[in-house]
Amino acid sequence: MTEVVACWAVVPAAGRGRRMGTDIPKQFHVLGKKTVLEHSLDALWHVEALAGVVLVGAADDAMESIAMRYRHRRLIQTAGGEERCHSVLNGLRALHGIADDDDWVMVHDAARPCVRSADLLKLIDTLAGHPVGGLLGVPAHDTMKRTDAAGLIEATVPRQALWHAQTPQMFRLGRLREALEAALRDGYQVTDEASAMEHAGERPLMVEGHADNLKITRPEDLPLAELYLRQQGRL
Repeated sequence: MTEVVACWAVVPAAGRGRRMGTDIPKQFHVLGKKTVLEHSLDALWHVEALAGVVLVGAADDAMESIAMRYRHRRLIQTAGGEERCHSVLNGLRALHGIADDDDWVMVHDAARPCVRSADLLKLIDTLAGHPVGGLLGVPAHDTMKRTDAAGLIEATVPRQALWHAQTPQMFRLGRLREALEAALRDGYQVTDEASAMEHAGERPLMVEGHADNLKITRPEDLPLAELYLRQQGRL
């Protein structure tokens, strides 16, 4: 009999979104009748095999109002950290005593509301027997340039093996927690979960998704995200 391993999600939602230029954190902006964060959570909850979600962020009125929508689900709340990597680590630690170290964890940005259900299932299916784990991404199609500090071009970088990393990023709970803890002890700049795993000597697998899984960072991203959600039939 094949062993069934649980899959959890951790959603870091403690960011302030300074590049949005507003007082409202980007995850609380509204697209249609729901916030960006609610769209992201709804996408994850479409995965029937999901054992639960850890929502990481401040226990303020906005967060509590959203959490109430999911009170019938297995939603675990915990506080955010100084940086995104600290928030993710807090989320992983919140699963202590609840999940097994061999369980899978999908870390998904709160500000990626347009991730497709089909891509989530593809990620899970592709990584089911993988020894490390991996992440969604899309190949780079634009010409890539490397510049110096002044913005002057130093080289044109071959794009054939370059990818735009997205989320979710999916790894074993215990191994990811250890990798993040080690990277932070070493003073390594953790840009995403895959970078922490790479720092630990692992080689994550890139799984091709879709370009509409954009991360909202600037005001002009909001109408684009709304367009993608409408195209997906989610608005």
